[in-house]
Amino acid sequence: MTRFNLLFRPAPWALFVLIGAFCLAAGTGFGQITISGEVTKPLTLQAADLKALPHTEVTGKDRDGKEHKYAGVPLADLLKLAGATMGGELRGENLMKYVVVKAIDGYETLYALPELDADFATRTIILADSVDGSPLPSGVGPYRIVVPGEKKPARWVREVKSIEVRFAK
Repeated sequence: MTRFNLLFRPAPWALFVLIGAFCLAAGTGFGQITISGEVTKPLTLQAADLKALPHTEVTGKDRDGKEHKYAGVPLADLLKLAGATMGGELRGENLMKYVVVKAIDGYETLYALPELDADFATRTIILADSVDGSPLPSGVGPYRIVVPGEKKPARWVREVKSIEVRFAK
């Protein structure tokens, strides 16, 4: 065996790692979003479904203070599609509902349902699929929650995989 073959010959386990990583990525449903929990119509939306929905643009500052224009679907619109309690129905015990947004890497954030509803809030929180006219970069997209007006983008979830509506106890 030549020196070249010894130096550049992959370890036998490397192929299994590569196959495992591919299967893991395929199993996450990368590019799809599920909406579940306290909704009447749980949904799994594919990339084409989300692209076909009406988009809104918002401006937000990244952690470096640089302003960007994000485009995406208002989170409230997605929740309405799934049959979440919104608008005039958002009163009484329904004000105890909240939304948990989860990322592929396990990161989670929480939003009170009223802060997503136009009847209560003045800002529009979106599930963004583009920034400054381009798709979100790898490691951030394909989808990201953008919360305009927050001092820190800590609740701007990257690589969103699911949205769940829950009742506070």
